[in-house]
Amino acid sequence: MLFEGNISVKAALLSPFREVTKILVDQDKKDRDTNYILRKANEQNIPIEYTTRESIDEITTGKTHGGLVAYIEDRTYQNIEDYTKNSTFFAVVEGIEDPYNFGYVLRSLYAAGCNAVITSNRNWSNAANVVAKASAGASEYLPHICTEHFSETLSTLKENNIQIICSMRDDSAIELYDYDFTQPVCICIGGEKRGLSKDILQASDQNVYIPYNSDFRNALNAVSATTILAFEIVRQRKA
Repeated sequence: MLFEGNISVKAALLSPFREVTKILVDQDKKDRDTNYILRKANEQNIPIEYTTRESIDEITTGKTHGGLVAYIEDRTYQNIEDYTKNSTFFAVVEGIEDPYNFGYVLRSLYAAGCNAVITSNRNWSNAANVVAKASAGASEYLPHICTEHFSETLSTLKENNIQIICSMRDDSAIELYDYDFTQPVCICIGGEKRGLSKDILQASDQNVYIPYNSDFRNALNAVSATTILAFEIVRQRKA
């Protein structure tokens, strides 16, 4: 599997969840960021092959690699039990099919200080390069927990006094800004097509919605909703 470009390759090198097996670099590529990446690769005893830009073009899907690619192994996934004791910000992401959107969601969550993201067992490995690029490398740093049963995983969170908060507008929902996010929480975000599944909604301790300042009737996309929710947590905890 290939990662393309400085941001993705650097993230894979610095990630505790991914192994890089080889780096290919344009022999004419000279810049500070690339030098840093190659130095880190040498520190990890990762083979580096200096080649031509044309040779790299032949093995990549596009021309956005910037003269640097890395061969990588599949990433490892984490266990919920390893994070419940010392973490206060989780996020369930469900029903997002597009790898670009998934990457954008991870970028917002990581920037906001999320401790771990929880998804179903969908295999994202075939789209790992796209997700890494879209997330600006955040996918490689953010702990990722895969589960076959959301209900069991959310029960584990509840047992550790972590509140389950669903982004869902219904009769029980309150405005996002009226909820106390200073306590440990897991926010749950669903895709635009199907929203959140029954298992997740049944586990919810509180549904919240994002109030609008207009008469707009449609939902925000998952990326926008995630960003608003995540940075409301940041705002309240900094305050």
